[in-house]
Amino acid sequence: MKNKYFKISTVSTVLMGLAVLSSCSDVLNEQPRSDYDPGFFESTTGVEGGLTALYSSLRDLYGNAYYFNYCETGTDEYTYAQSADGNFKDADLTSKGSIQAGTSRSDALWGTAFRYINSASGVIENGEKNNADVALISEAYFFRAYYYFQLVQAFGGVPLDLGAGELKFNTTTARTSVRNTVPEVYTRAVFPDLEKAVANLPETPRLTGTATKNVAKLVLAQAYLTYAWWLENPNNIATYPECSRTDPDGHDAKYYFQKAYDTALEGIKNPGTYGLMDTYYETTSGEYDRNKEMMLYADHTETSEQYNQGSLTYGSGGAPDNFVSWMGCWNYTVMVCKKKDGSSMNPVQREAVQALGRPWTRMATPIDIFQNEFKDKVHDSRYDGTFTTRFHGNWNKGGIEDAEVVNANGMTVKPGDVILSFIDEPQGETINYPAISTDDQKKDGNPGEDGIGAGTLPGRADYVIGTEGISRLCYPMLYKQGPFRTDNGNTLGQPNAGSTRPFNILKFSEFYLVAAEAAVKGATTEANYSARDLVNTLRARAGKWVYNVNDNKPVSADYSKEMVDATPQVITIDYILDERMREYFGEGKRRFDLIRTQTWEDKAKTYRICGDKPGFHTPETHTRFIEKHLYLAPIPQGTLNALQMTPEEKAAYQNPGYDFK
Repeated sequence: MKNKYFKISTVSTVLMGLAVLSSCSDVLNEQPRSDYDPGFFESTTGVEGGLTALYSSLRDLYGNAYYFNYCETGTDEYTYAQSADGNFKDADLTSKGSIQAGTSRSDALWGTAFRYINSASGVIENGEKNNADVALISEAYFFRAYYYFQLVQAFGGVPLDLGAGELKFNTTTARTSVRNTVPEVYTRAVFPDLEKAVANLPETPRLTGTATKNVAKLVLAQAYLTYAWWLENPNNIATYPECSRTDPDGHDAKYYFQKAYDTALEGIKNPGTYGLMDTYYETTSGEYDRNKEMMLYADHTETSEQYNQGSLTYGSGGAPDNFVSWMGCWNYTVMVCKKKDGSSMNPVQREAVQALGRPWTRMATPIDIFQNEFKDKVHDSRYDGTFTTRFHGNWNKGGIEDAEVVNANGMTVKPGDVILSFIDEPQGETINYPAISTDDQKKDGNPGEDGIGAGTLPGRADYVIGTEGISRLCYPMLYKQGPFRTDNGNTLGQPNAGSTRPFNILKFSEFYLVAAEAAVKGATTEANYSARDLVNTLRARAGKWVYNVNDNKPVSADYSKEMVDATPQVITIDYILDERMREYFGEGKRRFDLIRTQTWEDKAKTYRICGDKPGFHTPETHTRFIEKHLYLAPIPQGTLNALQMTPEEKAAYQNPGYDFK
């Protein structure tokens, strides 16, 4: 199978820009263009070039940490961390900020999606006019539907006419816009385009990672499921533009829940080249990237800066770099140990490995997640496969020659030994944290001997922080998104670069949880494919251990029976959401899950976390102000500013509840 790498140049209009590329048979390559000629798409090379742009566009969203912030911060998965700026504090919806048209990072989705919806329309119109391969054109149908699906989930109804007519390719700047309703977006764009893609895409990808019949089928199942929830509207969430919650074709929510179940089941029974990996570890470890479970991803490479679209030594902190892992990476490099001569050193240095990476300390996971959704840390491998919870000494790779240094309780440690562990609260013992007693300590914290104010337990050489002591300063990090390089050698590598790993967008396992959710909502199920059966397929896999990430060693254990036995007999939506978190934590799916099921307030209204100074280990409860209008993101202020419409028209264009300037 041939691989694909992308590079892109863009020409923008108000709602969208056009990106066009040429390609060769082996690698999709760049031909920068300063203007656009519709005749470009009249050849197979032109069609493939347009498709190259569409695949490349995925990097503008997936791996973009500010869009990731929109998708995650303010949900039950993430709050802001010690070094967060307004981007993250606004998204958290506590007293530190608020979401408005000028602050919401949903702007990344709006700009990217419309740009490439228009590009997809260009491929479709010109490709069909010139009798291009229907399978190639179907990839463009897939992308147009995919981006419209993301938009309608985030913003409600959006425009189908970008200036040249409904679903027409636009080559001129459009400075007026009319939004379609949610049912119009689904029934005129999302469903028809995906149905064409399912019918005409190949079973096998033409290049590694390109769209296939089953990729389109997964998105179609997701779209049916989401639209069914929208029709049902169990918590009376307003939609915009205002319209009745009726389907133009006369179908009800039950019909679409059934369609979601049936479509997902078709994907499971006819997997094509896809399937479940044997263990959860294989879905998150970098050595298994681009595996059969990964159906769509925003790709990167460590072999070429041109095709990576970013420096291999120092990341930009902006798209198209993949810098998601930086946000949840706290500054572990401030930890200190003592050399035997009494001088201080940093035992865990910045390294380009999956457990570590570049620290920005922008996003932290609240305490509750580790005590509830990830309570089972013994049988369920997904906790170990998701988080870095033990930090190992690596000073030897940084040129420090000391064979041993002094860590907790005056005990010595060697390179590779554990320096810090996040642990469940010990039974019968109390973690001894540095004192917070003086006025200065209450204000600035107490870093203790280790530099971060972690605690000790008798007989342990590692410092420890219990789950009740997780703070905005120090917390388990997102292992699954961490960098993976094969060119480190015996050094620390290039930890300041963006990740060269692909960012997962669609996984084969999602078929199971889409079908399970639809079944819970009343879809008629087939034998052996009940909601519990489907959930248990993934839970049984999660019980299989072949490697312990945080101990850095192979293991052989099978807790499948324990995992299956622990599954409730009656599966609820709440349980589906818990399983979705355990499978897809930190993959940018959570906000859409909570919005779809209208459970954002139920799941994320309050959370607990400790303060942002060293040694702060007393949990504080925070309350989010999740108003119902927030279920729709604001139309970006930049878009409103650029539209040549009256103030009244612009105000009407904006979603209700947001300030209009």
